[in-house]
Amino acid sequence: MTEQETYLFDLQGFLVVENALTTSEVATLDAIADRHVAECGVANEPTYRFGSVLQWGEPYLDLIDHPEILPRLDALMGPDLRLDHVYLDIIRYGLSPIGSTLHGGSTPFDPTQYYHVQDGRMHSGLTTVAFNLRDVGPDDGGFACVPASHKSNFPLPPGCVDLSGELAPFVSRVTGPAGTAIIFTEALTHGPLPWSGSGERRTIFYKYSPHPIAWAAGYPEAEQFSGLTERQKKILEAPNARYKGRKRDPETSKEES
Repeated sequence: MTEQETYLFDLQGFLVVENALTTSEVATLDAIADRHVAECGVANEPTYRFGSVLQWGEPYLDLIDHPEILPRLDALMGPDLRLDHVYLDIIRYGLSPIGSTLHGGSTPFDPTQYYHVQDGRMHSGLTTVAFNLRDVGPDDGGFACVPASHKSNFPLPPGCVDLSGELAPFVSRVTGPAGTAIIFTEALTHGPLPWSGSGERRTIFYKYSPHPIAWAAGYPEAEQFSGLTERQKKILEAPNARYKGRKRDPETSKEES
């Protein structure tokens, strides 16, 4: 990250990366999604979540370590991060697949999603990259959050959770055209606004955890996919502590003397 990006992420808990995906990448990813929408017969559903997008081929696998995103994740989580889970949400109108409420926040503490700074480095637990495949305008809906809530010492007041009505004054909309990526720590209080845009909202979510931690029970593993690079295989390792400086026996996982 640049100094400005580091400052902004630490200040607000999220970072908007403009043009993270090229026009060609967006078109390819969107066309693949079109085929799966047609195959699954969900073209008329108001909202639908696809949870197996890594099975959709190389363009989706390439997002695992995208060059516009991975260096920024390294700055947040260190080089030993792992991909925890992924999905694609399609919303044509109304609420998202999980409704329209704020969730997350640093209080109460969650050991899988947290944020702190130590020794001059940021340390984020579960961290999300949300790629916009379609334009999201200022009044369309999409991602909302409470900036700086990843460092809050008190929980969100209960009366401010619902995003389907009038928003609390401290809630911000975070939008952008197709190709935009929003990186945020899940310790940030955030949620999906009801969708009212003229087109669909299509957002791909790639969620990463520190290497010793799993948020999802059914995480993707490298053996499920072909054609992965060595870096991608590393990111798809099962959770482990990666004991630095000490050799491990791969058969027994015991330390070697």
